[in-house]
Amino acid sequence: MIIEDDEIIANELSKLLENNNYEVIILKNFKDALREIFEVAPDLILLDINIPFINGEALLQDLRKESNIPVIMVTSINSETDEALSISYGADDYITKPYNPNILLLRIGAVLRRTKTNYNTNGNELTYKELKFDYQKGIIKRDDIEIELTKNEMIIFSYLLNHQNKIVTREELMTTLWDNSEYVNENALTVNISRLRNKLKEIGYEDAIDTRKGLGYILS
Repeated sequence: MIIEDDEIIANELSKLLENNNYEVIILKNFKDALREIFEVAPDLILLDINIPFINGEALLQDLRKESNIPVIMVTSINSETDEALSISYGADDYITKPYNPNILLLRIGAVLRRTKTNYNTNGNELTYKELKFDYQKGIIKRDDIEIELTKNEMIIFSYLLNHQNKIVTREELMTTLWDNSEYVNENALTVNISRLRNKLKEIGYEDAIDTRKGLGYILS
């Protein structure tokens, strides 16, 4: 689904994607965008920040309250603040206009692949100490407390958990998340790690992820 109020850009994006065998829907009803999203239930959303009636970042926040549909922010705003905010609100990636069509296609492919990735090869539930991680539901739980993770947080936690007590480099995590670290802004990984740490802290594991300076991270 393309959420872009500039018809020329939206149509160019649609043509690019259709020529690469994607089925495309362009959102027209910006006033009721969230309802339109849930009715269509797309596999991925390309979302502009500056759209009518509701800011794209605000729409993303509303969406994340109810769904983990992958979202790539596509915007003319080349701002590290907006990029960090978008990632912190739950965006899976961020690309600025004018973009290289091939890079956009690579990022779309990477997001779609990783949302289908499940590092849990021994069933749907993993355990970490007294915490249970249900990948299929996207939640971590301890006793009666349940916390929902975003897709990026799920993938990071899965990878760290499957490499527990071993140092995982930032490059490994970026490659796992985006398939090609060449196109990754490292700030996005830092934001995702920080959010995951805060959620683990809420459930009683404040020091679960340790930073090893110059090396990476370790889940111990």
